[in-house]
Amino acid sequence: MARGFYIGRFQPFHDGHREMTDRIAETVDEVVVGIGSADVSHTVRNPFTAGERIMMVSRVLDEIDTQTYVVPIEDIDRNSVWVAHIQSMAPEFDVAYSNNPLVIRLFEEAGIEVRQSEMYNRGNLKGSRIRSRMVEGKDWEHLVPGVVVEVLDEIDGLERLRRIADEDGDDATENDH
Repeated sequence: MARGFYIGRFQPFHDGHREMTDRIAETVDEVVVGIGSADVSHTVRNPFTAGERIMMVSRVLDEIDTQTYVVPIEDIDRNSVWVAHIQSMAPEFDVAYSNNPLVIRLFEEAGIEVRQSEMYNRGNLKGSRIRSRMVEGKDWEHLVPGVVVEVLDEIDGLERLRRIADEDGDDATENDH
């Protein structure tokens, strides 16, 4: 049995993330999704809590037939032990999935196979762009799965993000990766 690991901040979980989890689910028996920066919330870059992101991801993954696990991963800001930290927090996995050069390097240095996948509609599906659209009152719902819109409505996430952006000023359009 093969288990794959996929990490992201998922601020919010969008259709590009959904496409990636679907692709991963086609290649492994089980998928572990790590909620990165789990210790950070209520900022423009990371407006949603780990628990809220777990709700988003779990509800999306309920729609696929593959066994999934969603685990929070706090930042430790020490790259040399980052993979060991993940391994201590997540179920054991055989392969990691990422397109982030640093993440790829860290997993490879730890002897873990890394698989990359072509980005899906990356021009539009980028967390910073979606958050900017939310703040600016532009249409964004079509960029995330419907259940994510439901979670954001449930937690009043749009209002939170707009208030944070008002407080933080220009950080609302900050780039991320």
